[in-house]
Amino acid sequence: MPIELDVDHVKRFVAVTARGAVGLQDMLDYFDALAAAGAMSYPKLFDARQLESRLSEADMEVLGKRVRANSEFDPRGPIAAVATSPESLAAIQRFKALGGARRPIEVFATVEGARAWLALR
Repeated sequence: MPIELDVDHVKRFVAVTARGAVGLQDMLDYFDALAAAGAMSYPKLFDARQLESRLSEADMEVLGKRVRANSEFDPRGPIAAVATSPESLAAIQRFKALGGARRPIEVFATVEGARAWLALR
């Protein structure tokens, strides 16, 4: 799976790593895994440095609908995304622009910066 997640229920924290080509079904599976784990409210560190987005505009519309539908899980935890390439930065910015979730999302160049920001939440 191009999106791997490690849910720590003791620390109430989710570490996510996206590697390679990520498409719509991968993102939907990721949302389903978060919900099944009961981790929607946990802070998430989303490492997208190796992400290769395969999401079309139509896919982003589907994701936006899912994000809005997931409002039953509010409050959802903050997301600190790590992105360094132009492609991964663009993918995270597109996700950030979806709206529909009442939670902070910030983008960082380093895992350390992302962790520090999450520690303040």
